Amino acid sequence: MDTDYSSGLENPLYSELKYFCKKIQEAYQDLKEDLTPYRDDRFYRLAPMRLYTLSKRHFVLVFVVFLMCFGLTVLIGIAGPRIIAEQEHNADQLKSANSSMKTGPFSLDSPTLTTYNQQLWLTCVMQAGNSNMKDFKQNFEINLDLKGTKQDASVLHIKSVQQKSRMLHCGAQKCDEIIVLHLGYLNYTRYQVSVSFQGLENISYEIKVRFVWKMYNPIFSQVEIWFRFVFVVLTFMVTCLFAHSLRKFSMRDWGIEQKWMSILLPLLLLYNDPFFPLSFLVNSWFPGTLDAFFQALFLCALLLFWLCVYHGIRVQGERKFLTFYLPKLIIVGLLWLSAVTLGVWQTVNELQDPTYNYKLDIANFQGMKVFFLIVVAFYILYLIFLIVRACSELKNMPYSDLRLKFLTALTFVVLVISMVILYLRFGAKALQDNFVAELSTHYQNSAEFLSFYGLLNFYLYTLAFVYSPSKNALYDSQLKDNPAFSMLNDSDDEVIYGSDYEEMPLQNGRANKVTTKYQDDSDSD
Repeated sequence: MDTDYSSGLENPLYSELKYFCKKIQEAYQDLKEDLTPYRDDRFYRLAPMRLYTLSKRHFVLVFVVFLMCFGLTVLIGIAGPRIIAEQEHNADQLKSANSSMKTGPFSLDSPTLTTYNQQLWLTCVMQAGNSNMKDFKQNFEINLDLKGTKQDASVLHIKSVQQKSRMLHCGAQKCDEIIVLHLGYLNYTRYQVSVSFQGLENISYEIKVRFVWKMYNPIFSQVEIWFRFVFVVLTFMVTCLFAHSLRKFSMRDWGIEQKWMSILLPLLLLYNDPFFPLSFLVNSWFPGTLDAFFQALFLCALLLFWLCVYHGIRVQGERKFLTFYLPKLIIVGLLWLSAVTLGVWQTVNELQDPTYNYKLDIANFQGMKVFFLIVVAFYILYLIFLIVRACSELKNMPYSDLRLKFLTALTFVVLVISMVILYLRFGAKALQDNFVAELSTHYQNSAEFLSFYGLLNFYLYTLAFVYSPSKNALYDSQLKDNPAFSMLNDSDDEVIYGSDYEEMPLQNGRANKVTTKYQDDSDSD
């Protein structure tokens, strides 16, 4: 009797425990199913995109609006102030009574500076007085003594630099500009510099020396603050609108472009740098370095986006990390690491030595530059391979082909404009040595700044508009994303490539019945 009674108590407990474990297992399977992307029917259950509903006229309008917005920023930049303000000094007015015109020493006082001047360069321009001078190169040494004046007129000694090597290259009466010093941030209101040269005494040609102070124009700094603020606000609004448009759909139903846009838009917010005004409130190298870090992060994320999308459009199943993402992360990660390393390297060396020049560490600099170019070449080849393969495999799939063509066309336009801007801004020496300090002095007007920021911002805004679902996409999502149904009921204007579907009109009757039944079921729900 005791045994029967005990077994009678255990059976209900055992059955309840078994039922509870079964419920946990079912809940786990449901959760796993929600988090795991669809395999076989994923393409037909993706969240809809506005791209699918655009006609040919709409596509043309999208490109026209994009180019108009970009052109407007360029025109505003052309009408804006010069980026670099200059102040020249002739050497004959700076040398002392017993100093030489070729060697100095020369004493210079900088103009009064504020944080709106951002950075400071001192360059030396030498010009030969002999019209028959031949091309020649001459090594020489620079000796420099730097002092800073605070607002209370107190003068503090900053740095003494002895015998820094430079190369004088002259030809046809014109010599290359030499950067004497570069200050990445301004900690004093004025700077006093004493410069002398060694090694130019034996030059037979008559040489005239000019020193030029270069700093950011305060008016441009104010323009930069306002335009960065405008782009930050616009990007925040676009990010919120894009997230709001996808709120009706589970994240597992988002297309790969929509998932990447949810990453790129917040990174674009950082690219526009909401912390940029700190540069004018804090006398430190940190805000400038943070800005460079955000820019490198966004640009590398954009490069990774292109690789993932061109590969992911034709891979509709589960994308494993090791085989899909890891190779791309390695390639783009090396680019990001190279860019950040070069920027940090330059900043650290200039903090220790304002006269820092690449020739002090030419072997490491050249090695890093060669490594960077090799990784860039490998990235370009890999991207071309993915584009060619995607085009060959998806040319007969209407919606995948449409996504591929639109992204390729818009990206091609952006890349062409970027190459033109780079060539106009830097010429054929876009990767010349000491580019961080030297190329920054080549800005001429605000258009060169606004063109880059406007181009990338409007590119992301356009993608966000095209990849976001339309307002009435909730009930049409399952039908619209299925090519077997959606293309049957489109009008001639809505079919982007109508010639590929010549037999569609014969099936319009059946498609209308399917659509009517689908809408009735939705209304009844």
